Amino acid sequence: MPKLKTHSGAKKRFKFTSKGKIKHKRVGARHRLTKKSSKRLRKLRKLSNSVHRDKRLVKKLLPYA
Repeated sequence: MPKLKTHSGAKKRFKFTSKGKIKHKRVGARHRLTKKSSKRLRKLRKLSNSVHRDKRLVKKLLPYA
């Protein structure tokens, strides 16, 4: 059986934890930052765990992760 290709965009955006959860950067921290509060920006710096429903899709995009 041939090797599967890894999706390049997904490779840059998602990481798996040791327990199999998906980590990703939070959205909304790139531009128009002046109107966002300091508290909100501080929370946007942290990585987030992905929704359980997305796990199957991300595993398909990253077959060897």
